[in-house]
Amino acid sequence: MTEPQQFPLIAKTMAELEDVLAEELIALGADNVEIGTRMVSFTGDMALMYKANIHCRTALRILKPIHSFKAESADEVYEALKQVNWDDYLTLDTTFSIDAVVYSHIFTHSKFVAYKVKDAIADWFMERYEKRPSVSLTNPDMVFNIHISHNKCTLSLDSSGESLHKRGYRVAQTEAPISEVLAAGMILKSGWRGESTLVDPMCGSGTILIEAAMIAMGIPPGIHRQHFAFERWKDFDQELFSHIYNDDSGAKEFKFRIIGSDSSPAAISIAERNIKNAGLKNQIELSVKPFQQYTEAPATEGVVITNPPYGERIKVEELNELYGMIGERLKHLFTGYNAYILSYRKESFDAIGLKHTCRFFLYNGALECEMREYEIFSGKRREHSRDERPRNRRDDAFLKERNSREGYRRSRREEREGGEESAGRPERGAFNRDRKPAHRAPAGKGGDRRPFDGDDKPRDFTKRVIRRKEEGSSRGQKGEDPKKTLRIRRSPGKEGE
Repeated sequence: MTEPQQFPLIAKTMAELEDVLAEELIALGADNVEIGTRMVSFTGDMALMYKANIHCRTALRILKPIHSFKAESADEVYEALKQVNWDDYLTLDTTFSIDAVVYSHIFTHSKFVAYKVKDAIADWFMERYEKRPSVSLTNPDMVFNIHISHNKCTLSLDSSGESLHKRGYRVAQTEAPISEVLAAGMILKSGWRGESTLVDPMCGSGTILIEAAMIAMGIPPGIHRQHFAFERWKDFDQELFSHIYNDDSGAKEFKFRIIGSDSSPAAISIAERNIKNAGLKNQIELSVKPFQQYTEAPATEGVVITNPPYGERIKVEELNELYGMIGERLKHLFTGYNAYILSYRKESFDAIGLKHTCRFFLYNGALECEMREYEIFSGKRREHSRDERPRNRRDDAFLKERNSREGYRRSRREEREGGEESAGRPERGAFNRDRKPAHRAPAGKGGDRRPFDGDDKPRDFTKRVIRRKEEGSSRGQKGEDPKKTLRIRRSPGKEGE
C-alpha cells in the first residue's frame, strides 16, 4: 500500500492566534509547522487537509498552494499563470472565483490582480477549446487564492470556501457578536479544556459558551457546516471524508458546568436559539441575570471568560462603573477562579481595580484588544506565592516544551514578512447527535446545501510597524518568553479574511 501523498498547506487565522493554531495542527499530525503573520504553514496529506477544515477552531481557511513564482509586473503574473495546466482543476462546465491578497509596492490593487488571474485562465481555455469556464461570485465550484508579497506570488486552492468562523450553528446574533474563532482563541489561550466550571456573566448571543462546550466535549467546530469547497474538487474522496467527518474518537465526557447570563432578555433568547441549534441545550445553563445581581459563585473554583461592552455604544462614565462592578464581583464572589476579560480600553481595565497576572493581545474585528487574566484569591497578593498558584498561561516551561516538539518550528522574522484521548470511544453525554446529518449528499449543483455566498473580501496588506519594547515596560510580565521583546503591530484583519 502506497503512502498518501504529502503536500504543502497554509492555514489562515487572526492576528495573535498563530501559536494556538500551530498547536492545533500539530495535534492533528501536521509536519513542518511554521508560524507566519496571520498564517501557519505545514505539510500533510488529503486526510489532514480534511481534518484541518473540520477540527481547527482558530483557522479561518485552509489553502493548498499549487504554483509559486516571482513577478515584477501584472503582465508577468499573467504569463506565469498561463503556464499552469488548468485542466487539472477546471472543466468548461465548472465555475470559479478569484480571491486576491496583495502586499506589495508593485501591485497596489488586489482587484486588478484578480482580473489578471481571471484573464490568464480564460485565455488558456480559449486557446485550446475556444470556450472558457464562467466566473461566479456567489456559488463557485472552485475558489482560487492569489497572494502577492512584494514580488513573490503564490496561487492556492481554497479548500474551505466560506470562512471557517462560520460554524453553521448561529441562527441569530446580538448587535456586536464576537467571532467564533476569537471566542475559541480566548478559551484556548486561557488554558481551559473542560477541567472546571466556566462562567460567562455577559454572554450575549452565547458564542463563548458554545465554543467552550464544544472544546470541553471534543466536538469538532466544523460539524454543523453544510459544505466545504474541497467537496467540489476533481480529486475529492467521499469515502475518506465521510470517515473523518463521522469519527467520534475525540469525544470527551464533561463533568462540570457551563453557565451564561446576561442582563438582556433579548440576548438570552438569541443565545437559547443558537445553543439549541448547536445541539448543546442540555450542556449550557442560561439565565436573565445582571452580573451585579450575582450573590455567589456557582462552584468553588473555575474560570470566568467574558467579553464585556467596550464603550462604542456606552458613555465612558457608565463604562467605568460597569468595569468597576466587574472587579468588585470577581474579588468578593469568585475566590479560587481565574478570570479572563477582553477589552481595548486601558481605563476600563484600570476601573476593574485588580492587578492582572498575564495579558494577551488579540484583535476583535478592527479593534486591537487585550485579554487580561486575573487570579482571584482572598487576602493580599504577597501572601500568595507565584509558584503555588495555578498557571494556565504560556510560561517559559510551556514554551520550551512546545518548541521541542517534533515538527514544530517558528519561522524567522524575515521568512514571515511575506506570509500571511483515549483509545476507546467515550459517550458524548447528552449531545444531540440528531443535529448532525446522517450522511453527506454529493456536492452537486442540485444539492440543498447552503451556497458559498462569496462575501469574504480580499484584504490589502499594509506594512507592519515593529516597536522595540522599552526597558522596564509593563508589557514584559514575569514568566513571559524573553524572545517576545518585539511587539508586532499588524493591520487588523476582519472575520473571514
